[in-house]
Amino acid sequence: MRLKDLKRERRGFTLVEVLIVVGAVGLLAALAIPGFVNARKQSQGRRIVNDCCQMDAAINRWALATDQRYGATIDTAAVQTYLKTPWNTNDLLGNSYNVTVVGVNQISINTATKTALYGVGIDWGGY
Repeated sequence: MRLKDLKRERRGFTLVEVLIVVGAVGLLAALAIPGFVNARKQSQGRRIVNDCCQMDAAINRWALATDQRYGATIDTAAVQTYLKTPWNTNDLLGNSYNVTVVGVNQISINTATKTALYGVGIDWGGY
C-alpha cells in the first residue's frame, strides 16, 4: 500500500483532536454558566418585585373600597379579591413577605430574599 491509500482509509479522530474539542466546549461552558445564573437571579428578583407591587396595589384598592384608614390592619383574605392571581404569602425563594398596616411601607420584601439576590442589579424600590 502506498502512503496516499493509508491516509484515505483513516477514520475517526485522534485523541488530541477529541481533547481539543472537549477543552473548547468546557471553556465555553465555563464562560456561559455564570451569565445564565446571573440572568436567572435577575429574573427571580424582578418577579418578586412585580408580585410585591401587585399586592401593594391590591391593598390600596381594598383600603379605598372598604374605607380603611391609615394604620388599619390588612386583611389578606379580603385583599385577595382585588388580585388576579392568588395571594402569595411567600416569594419565589420561599421567604415570606412582610405585611404591616395600611399606609406607607404596607408590604415589603424579606431581607433574606434581598441578601440572596444581592449583586445582580435589582432595584428593590420602596419594597
